[in-house]
This record gives sequence, structure tokens and C-alpha cells, in this order.
Amino acid sequence: MGTLVYDGTSIHFDDRLLTHLQIVIVQKLSRNESFLMSWKDSPSVGDGRSAIWMTPSTSMQFKFLGGKVPEINRDWLKRLGESAESSTGLLVTDEEGKLALVGTDAPYPGTLR
Repeated sequence: MGTLVYDGTSIHFDDRLLTHLQIVIVQKLSRNESFLMSWKDSPSVGDGRSAIWMTPSTSMQFKFLGGKVPEINRDWLKRLGESAESSTGLLVTDEEGKLALVGTDAPYPGTLR
């Protein structure tokens, strides 16, 4: 389980998902583009929805539990990238295109440090 630390807030993702999100997020922010990123919370953390406004000026860190970079799924990456370019912003989905549950078997993703 990896963690995106965004402006002091820790959000827990599967390492494979976080790797794909990192690529999309870095591409957007390197072009100085702000955008909304939203996801579905797993039942273990409240079964709701969460969203954050991603900006190039806000500090962030990607922390992965595993030491190896997972294989990149180009189709999944393309879908995530297209979502990030849309008016709804980046919707966090799994490889099949379904909304990914975020926070499974991890502390509450909105916990402030």
C-alpha cells in the first residue's frame, strides 16, 4: 500500500495504482496545470467519496511500500490521462475502468499529520 502525501494529508493507494497516478499527476503539474482528483473511499474508511484540488505549488510526496516499479499498463494510463484532461478531473479508476476503492486495509486516507 503506497501513500500520496499531499499538503500534509496522507492518502493510501495500492502501489500499482499510485504508480500510474504519479505519471499522470506529474505530467499535468509539469505543464503548470491544476486539476481535481477524486475517488471512492473503501468501506473501511467510510464508504464515501473524496476529492482534492491538485496544484503545482502544493508540496507532495509519493511513497511506495514495494521496492520495484510495477509494469505500466499503457491503456490504463491513457484512460487516467484522458480523465485528468476532462471537466470532471482525474477520476481514480482501476485497470478495468471501474472506480477504484481507496484506503482499503489502510488508515483513513484523510488523516492529517
